[in-house]
Amino acid sequence: MLNNLAKTFVERYSDWTKALVEHHQISMLALFIAIIIAVPFAILISKNRKLSEISLQIAGVLQTVPSLALLGLFIPFLGIGRLPAIVALVIYGIFPILQNTITGLIGINPVLQEAATAFGMNRMEKLKKYEIPLAMPSIIGGIRTSSVMLIGTATLAALVGAGGLGSFILLGIDRNNSSLILIGAISSAILAVIFNYLIKKLENKKVKTILISFVVSLSILLVSMFNFGTMSNKKIVAAGKLGSEPEILINMYKELIEDKTDISVEVKPSFGKTTFLFEALKKGSIDVYPEFTGTITSSLLKEKVKGLSNDEREVYEAARDNIYKQDKLVLLEPMIYQNTYAIAVKKQYAKENGLKKISDLKKVENKAKAGFTLEFNDREDGNKGLKKLYGLNLNVATMEPKLRYQALEKGDINILEIYSTDTEIISRDLVILEDDKGLFPPYQGAPLLREETLQKYPELKEILEQISNKITTEEMLEMNYKVDVEGKSANEVAVEYLKSKNLLSK
Repeated sequence: MLNNLAKTFVERYSDWTKALVEHHQISMLALFIAIIIAVPFAILISKNRKLSEISLQIAGVLQTVPSLALLGLFIPFLGIGRLPAIVALVIYGIFPILQNTITGLIGINPVLQEAATAFGMNRMEKLKKYEIPLAMPSIIGGIRTSSVMLIGTATLAALVGAGGLGSFILLGIDRNNSSLILIGAISSAILAVIFNYLIKKLENKKVKTILISFVVSLSILLVSMFNFGTMSNKKIVAAGKLGSEPEILINMYKELIEDKTDISVEVKPSFGKTTFLFEALKKGSIDVYPEFTGTITSSLLKEKVKGLSNDEREVYEAARDNIYKQDKLVLLEPMIYQNTYAIAVKKQYAKENGLKKISDLKKVENKAKAGFTLEFNDREDGNKGLKKLYGLNLNVATMEPKLRYQALEKGDINILEIYSTDTEIISRDLVILEDDKGLFPPYQGAPLLREETLQKYPELKEILEQISNKITTEEMLEMNYKVDVEGKSANEVAVEYLKSKNLLSK
C-alpha cells in the first residue's frame, strides 16, 4: 500500500504541485474575502444585540446548505471554474469569523467601556485603543476555524472545474485508486494543519503586525493567481468527462495541436459529466471536448429529431446539424469506435437466470437490483428508456461509476450500465445483454468545439480530424486497459497511439 502510494505520488508530482497551488489559492482567497466581509460587518452591528442575533442566524442557516447544492445553484449564473467555488466558500467562511468577532467585542468588560466613555473617547477611538486588540484572540480563533473548514470544503471545487486537491480525490474514485484518494485527502489535511498553526501564531501579536501580515499575504496570493509567465493569446482549453477514455482523447487533441501549431493546449481531465461540460463549452469556459453522437441527439438537443434511425451516419449528421443550429457548436467528423451504452451482468448471473438480451430482465425484475449512475438513471436513452421501451421497472440504486463495480463484486447489485469500451467487461467477467429493441443509438466520439474557437483557429478542423475514421473499438478498449489496469498515464498512451499511426512529427 505504502509502495503504491509513494509510486503514485512520484508519478503525479507535477499534477500534485499544480493542484496544491490551486487549492491554496482558492481556499485562501475565499478566506480573505470572508474576513473582509465578516469583521467590518461584525464591528458595525456588535452594539445592536438584536441585529447581531439575526445576522448570526442568517449566516448559520447559509452554512447548513450543502456545499454541493450551492455550487450547483451558482453554475447557471456564475458559470464554472473558480468564481462559483470561491463564492460558495466565502458563504461558508463568514459564519465562524462573524460569530467570533461579535463574541469578542461584546465580551469586553463593561467597566472598561464606561471608563472609556467617561474619558470622552468616541467609537473609532474605542475600537482602535482597546476593543479590537482585546477581541483579536477571539477573531483569530474564528479565522482559524474558517480556514480549516474552507480548506476541507475546497476539495469540492474540482466538481466545477476549479481544480485543487479534490481533483485527485475525484480521479481516485473514478479509477478506483485509493492512492490518488489518499494523496488528495492527506494533502488537504496537512494544508489545513499548517494554516491553522500559522494563523494561531498571530493570536497574541499586535494589531498592526496582524494587519501587515494580512496585506502582505493577500498581495502575494493575488500575484500568484495571475501567472503572467504563461499568459498567451494562443491558448485553448480541452476538457474531458470522467474516466480514462476522455482523458486519452483530450491528450491526443493536445499532442496533435501542439505538434502542428504554436497554440498552447491546457487539458482538464475528469472535468465533470455531460451537462456540465456542455454548459461550460457554451459559456466559453472550455473550447473543446469529446462528445458522442448519440448523447447529442438523445440528451443535448432541446428538440428531438423525429424519425431518426440508428444508422451511424444519419445520427452523426443529425447531431452535427442540429447542435450547430441550436448552440452554434461544431461537431467534427467522428472516430470509428462505438462507445455506446450497454446493460451488463456477471456471466454467471446471466447463465443462472437465462439472460441474453435486455428483454430477458423481465425474468428477474422483482428480485434483481440495478446500479446506475445518476446521469444514466435520468436519461431518455437510459433508465427512462428502459421503462418506456422495455417496460422494465427495476429496483435502482444510483452511485458513481466505479463504485458500481465494487457493489457488483459484493453482490449488492446485479445489473449495471456500462460503456462498450469499458475495461471492466474483461476484468470483471461481464456479459453485455443484447439491445433487442434498439434503445441505444450509435455513440461515435468526435470533437465538439465552439464556433468562435474554430473561427479563430481554422486549422484545428484539419488537425483534429486526423483521428477521424480512426481508432477502432478494440484499439480504444486496449488504450483504456493500459490506463485503468496497467497504470500508464493517459498522455503516454495517447502519444504511443499517435506515433504508431505516424501522426506526430516529433
